[in-house]
Amino acid sequence: MKTKNLTLNQELFVNCYRNMLFLRKFEEKAAQFYSMGLIGGFCHLYIGQEAVAVGSFAAKSESDSTITSYRDHAHSILSGTNPKALMAELFGQSEGCSKGKGGSMHLFNKNGNFFGGHGIVGAQTSLGTGIAFAEKYKKTENICLIFLGDGAVNQGQLYESFNLASLWKLPALYIIENNQYSMGTSVTRSTSLKELHKKGESFGINGISANGMDVEEVYETVLNMKQLILKEKRPFLIEFKTYRYKGHSMSDPAKYRSREEVDHYREIDPIEKAKTTILEKKLITLDECKDLEKNVKEEIKGVENFVLNEASIPQEDELYKDIYL
Repeated sequence: MKTKNLTLNQELFVNCYRNMLFLRKFEEKAAQFYSMGLIGGFCHLYIGQEAVAVGSFAAKSESDSTITSYRDHAHSILSGTNPKALMAELFGQSEGCSKGKGGSMHLFNKNGNFFGGHGIVGAQTSLGTGIAFAEKYKKTENICLIFLGDGAVNQGQLYESFNLASLWKLPALYIIENNQYSMGTSVTRSTSLKELHKKGESFGINGISANGMDVEEVYETVLNMKQLILKEKRPFLIEFKTYRYKGHSMSDPAKYRSREEVDHYREIDPIEKAKTTILEKKLITLDECKDLEKNVKEEIKGVENFVLNEASIPQEDELYKDIYL
């Protein structure tokens, strides 16, 4: 199964570059704040994987639903969450998107049809399958993009989800973000079938492997798969091969891999690749590119100023709100 030769138009390509750059700078700022002790708890960064979320969100419709794991900052921002509110959430502040109560792993955006980050590995696959069932039940033309990591492919609920999605012919697109490591365990040491896109075949779910370090290829692949889902009325699976530059979380020094390995992936960095393409194709000038990058830096400074100087810590009585018995 091959993807069609679709091409991102100029505006969309430049916007994808801008979004990837913004996500990279946002995550780097979050890492800085975490190292300063201003963010506590778990914090899983998306640095290196930006092309997967950005390309996928560019290809989906606004009415399509998305759900992912605890590495969810990028997906939340792309769904429309205000970056200031998201950073405030990481700080545990009242102005956070969940009033400081959800933290890094439990983001969501109802208006953006983003059904969250989820802290339990693989749990989102069952929920996403249920969302796809709802779309079919309501007879919409929407699909649910269900993001999961390579570690989640070893969880039992994924295969229960595959079975029901195939049986009921649900509009579900399972997107495996294969960043090569499940915490500190490589794919080669954790699963017998290394070609993760074939994991759904025994359930009748066809899959495809694609380059998750190329935002244009991600866009083309997701767009093509969505068209197939709507045409053939059945689920599909994509494995995007990508890489995370940081450890599993901020508490992980990532000593289980070599510097040479990380450097190899940095040489094919998705953001630098997109920038090179934009300039070579003359989609924008070098000066326009510099202005774009300057605007991103200013936006990040605005986020920083908000959490350091404007947002506030919740009052004690907030502890007793939003509690359901």
